[in-house]
Amino acid sequence: MVKHIVFFRLLDEAEGKTKTENALIIKEGLENLIHLVPGLKHAEVGLNIPNATKTDFDICLQCEFDTWEDLNIYANHPEHLKVAGYIGKCKSARAAVDYEC
Repeated sequence: MVKHIVFFRLLDEAEGKTKTENALIIKEGLENLIHLVPGLKHAEVGLNIPNATKTDFDICLQCEFDTWEDLNIYANHPEHLKVAGYIGKCKSARAAVDYEC
């Protein structure tokens, strides 16, 4: 099994929306990928508590795949790229870890 974990820190405002509004849009978009991307076995999106410190990340994405090839398909899938494009306009930082277990 391959796990893909990503953290995003969001801008206070982007795309005419607040951080909270964008976090909810991103969460919905990422969670919907489970129905659209072959090979994506599990996707969970957590939003940090509203009063978290400014140095914390705002969103945590955890995905599971059977193979590295499945992760690569996900990374390049058009539906994923749409969500990633929106995130790119809203994020100030990103951190990721991919590993096999």
